[in-house]
Amino acid sequence: MRFPAFAALGALLVAGCSTEDLPSQERVIAPILTSEQAMDEFTYARPLEARVTHVALDLDLDFEGARVEGTATLDVQAAEDATEIVLDSDGLIIGGIADGNGNALEYTIGESDPDKGEPITIQLGERTGPELQQIVISYASGPSAEALQWLAPEQTAGGEHPFVFSQGQAILNRSWIPTQDSPGIRQTWEARITAPDPLTVVMSGISRGDPEVLDVAEGETARRAFEFVMDNSIPPYLIAIAAGNLEFAELGPRSGVWAEPEQIEAAAEELSDTEAMIDAAEGLYGSYRWGRYDMIVLPPAFPYGGMENPVMTFLTPTFIAGDRSNTGLIAHELAHSWSGNLVTYASWRDGWLNEGVTSYLTARISEEVFGETRVMQERALEYAGVLEALETLGEDNPRTSLRTPDELNPLEYSSAIVYDKGAMFLHTMESIIGRERFDEFMRGWFDRHAFQPATSEMFLADLREYVVKDDEELEESLMLDEWIYGTGLPENAALPNPEAFAAVDAAVEAYAADSTLPGNASWTGWTAFEQRRFLEELPDELSDRELAALNETLGLSETGNNEVLFLWLEAALRNEYQPAVRQAETFLGRVGRNKFVEPLFKALWETGAWGQPIATRIYESTRGSYHSYTRGKVDLIVGFEAEGEVASES
Repeated sequence: MRFPAFAALGALLVAGCSTEDLPSQERVIAPILTSEQAMDEFTYARPLEARVTHVALDLDLDFEGARVEGTATLDVQAAEDATEIVLDSDGLIIGGIADGNGNALEYTIGESDPDKGEPITIQLGERTGPELQQIVISYASGPSAEALQWLAPEQTAGGEHPFVFSQGQAILNRSWIPTQDSPGIRQTWEARITAPDPLTVVMSGISRGDPEVLDVAEGETARRAFEFVMDNSIPPYLIAIAAGNLEFAELGPRSGVWAEPEQIEAAAEELSDTEAMIDAAEGLYGSYRWGRYDMIVLPPAFPYGGMENPVMTFLTPTFIAGDRSNTGLIAHELAHSWSGNLVTYASWRDGWLNEGVTSYLTARISEEVFGETRVMQERALEYAGVLEALETLGEDNPRTSLRTPDELNPLEYSSAIVYDKGAMFLHTMESIIGRERFDEFMRGWFDRHAFQPATSEMFLADLREYVVKDDEELEESLMLDEWIYGTGLPENAALPNPEAFAAVDAAVEAYAADSTLPGNASWTGWTAFEQRRFLEELPDELSDRELAALNETLGLSETGNNEVLFLWLEAALRNEYQPAVRQAETFLGRVGRNKFVEPLFKALWETGAWGQPIATRIYESTRGSYHSYTRGKVDLIVGFEAEGEVASES
């Protein structure tokens, strides 16, 4: 284990992710793609006329007002005849806009669209360099900025200090940053953020050193200023911030973890394989190009398992199991450093190009670090998820295509398709092309398109240029177009090893035959993936007697693995098992990860008269602690309405 004694952490708070040891580099402006597949209907921007290349934020965190306020200075590259630039906004309160010389600029704020906010159209001023202009926007985030979640002290592990974090993907960052919020308009950025002492600010950029203690008037709360920089161009949704009572633990020469003091030791223990994962990824796909790989374990309200913000992966605390059994999540977020962050889809319709490719990379990294058996089991679970999605949606459903068809909303997708079918596509390519040759292709893909946007057609064109090379037989065997644009699973799909869960599947059959349960010794000897497989294969309908026997024999309610605990609670609630209600209520009160929250409320609600009053009672007390994304999902299930409207429509 490579991190210092926790008593000495204070001196390491910022040193772990400073710019001091990183080489300086020239900012490179990423291209704007003009193909039809690259078009993004979720932005108002017209980047071929005028586009943002750099964002400089100077903001104060106002916890009492639950807002950020200050300025954003935008570097703009404009066509010679351009007279205006259009930005994305969602409820931003604009105080004024000027050019880089302080001259006021005219602007209008358009009508708001519930799906993508409102446009800010700004008349351009004087150029400050060849084709370069600057715009300075004074603003504050609105009272319901969906990207920001402000937590009261009681919602944190420590219970003494407030906390805030952002979640920008997909199009939420426009609620706290005025810019062109599209994955195809990559931007560099820098920031100066002030926060009340003793809170620490972290961002998805490299720290510029120790925080500055600010002069404040007598009687005012002391404040500190933190500075960050990201000289690699990134899609705007990856600009991220968090602030709270945080400590830092070093994991290795270029990795570490931030967390509240109450969680830091457990987090560091769970993440002790991080450097090995970075080494494995570099061996497969080339140099890690971001300098640092740090992580932050957020309070439970964070709605996702993880978010791949560059140099600062955001993590749910629910991955901490005490045995590193859920660290495939870390491999996944790290893999995004190549797939998604280094090369990013230009359009939300190519979700697989980020998530499916990343899921494939995750398996390869995990195989290097944890061994073939674990990856074999992970792939089997993913395949089962794909089969379930195909059964639910239908083989011919356009939602089972990897690239989302034009008639569908790409922000409403099946993760089993985007993530797992996407990964199966690449596993299939590997099986046909050969691992060594396919690895060479993937390294080339990342090198050729580094820090640039991409599309499905570009990926297929690269495969044909660098692998197929007019080999008609190979082209036919790969079935490339059918994988990307077709529905269901192509007939050449490389399936996981059927022996991955041989012992578990035998136990499932025994249970289905006569309710024979595996012994406690067998159960505790299984991996977390094997336990999940058994629980996922249980019959949908179980009696109180069967559920009681499951819990008593396997100790399900006592597990420290949240993935396993969730599956137990879901089975119990869908079968109206009253003894599990109290634990479910506790679980839903401490966990905000949508992967767990939404299905448990759905399980309760679908029972009807038994579960709906329970769901309503629990949601009344927990809704305020959930992120807007999770609230939107559960609001639809329970029919929650706020201020006369269905809240999920906001």
